[in-house]
Amino acid sequence: MTSGPDDSPATAYGPVSVVLGAVGLAAGMFSGVVGIALPLLAAALAITFALLGLGRRTKRVQCAIGLVTGCLGLAWPVFLVASFTG
Repeated sequence: MTSGPDDSPATAYGPVSVVLGAVGLAAGMFSGVVGIALPLLAAALAITFALLGLGRRTKRVQCAIGLVTGCLGLAWPVFLVASFTG
């Protein structure tokens, strides 16, 4: 007997957090061109999905990678703005 289906929506938290973290990090590198709204939104969503995935204990490695890239994508524009505002 199985404990539950493998195709629950919670299994998508890991891959989604990795993709959003990568988008947030890449957009953070080009925040001078695209602004800071896109990297901040993508990174915040990556962190949220990673924490949800870690809480449900599904695809923990992908969630950890998404959490790290999301944190870097969130920190990069903040440090960039802080360095140029004095």
